[in-house]
Order: sequence, then structure tokens, then C-alpha cells
Amino acid sequence: MELIVDGARHEVDVEDDMPLLWVLRDELNIKGVKYGCGIAACGACTVHINVEAVRSCQTFVSDVDGPVTTINGLGQPDALHAVQEAWIETQVAQCGYCQSGQIMQAASLLSEIPSPTDEEINEAMSGNLCRCGTYPRIRAAVKLAATKMQGA
Repeated sequence: MELIVDGARHEVDVEDDMPLLWVLRDELNIKGVKYGCGIAACGACTVHINVEAVRSCQTFVSDVDGPVTTINGLGQPDALHAVQEAWIETQVAQCGYCQSGQIMQAASLLSEIPSPTDEEINEAMSGNLCRCGTYPRIRAAVKLAATKMQGA
């Protein structure tokens, strides 16, 4: 089966019911996508299919119906995405494990709602867990990214 991941075409020979997460990590060696819980409850494995945020641990590879973007392909080859820049500027990460999923969820939110309210941010990000509790910094980073994207 053919997948387009981060702009590159890949042929993979896997079972149809293999989770996309395993294809990305084990077959394509894309380690920016994290395994957290395996039941779509934590959001660490969040990627985009088209521009929609999905949990790759619960998405069968046979159900992928468009290009996949991981944290590795979110920005341009020579520039970070506005959300990634905001994450760094706001110093969101502590341990950092959940951050790739958090960033992917935030980027998806901002593609749908360019200037979200606190309530919209909280709702959109509620499925992404951060054991370090950096939620206030996450919200601040989403707002900063929204401002950066509107100025671009």
C-alpha cells in the first residue's frame, strides 16, 4: 500500500489492520510520533490526515485516505511552523513527551479556528494529556501561534 507521509511517498507491506502509529514508527522510522496509551486517550500519537488531527494509535493504515503529516513534516524544510515557534518562545515543554501530539492538535485547531477563545482552546486540547501540567503555557502558545499566523 502507498502512503504519503510528510510529503514523501512510501510503499509499505503491512496488514490492513496495523495501526498507523506502528507503520510510522516501526516501518518508516518516524520517531517524532509518540506512543502514549494505545487507546486514543492521551493524544501523544496525534498526526494530521489531510489537515485533521487524528490519533494514529487507533487509525488503521487501511483507513488513511489522504496525506499524513507528522511533527517531522509540520514546518517547512528551512523553517518551523508558527505553532512550533510559539512552543519554543513560550517554553511549553517540561519533559516534552506529549509535545508532538500537543503541537499537532494545536496546528489543527488553528487551521479551523484562526483566533480561538480560551474555551475553544481548552475544548480542542482537552484530549491531549500533559503529565507535567503545562496547560497554561500550552494555551499561551496557541494564542501566540494564532497571532503569528494572522501576521504571516
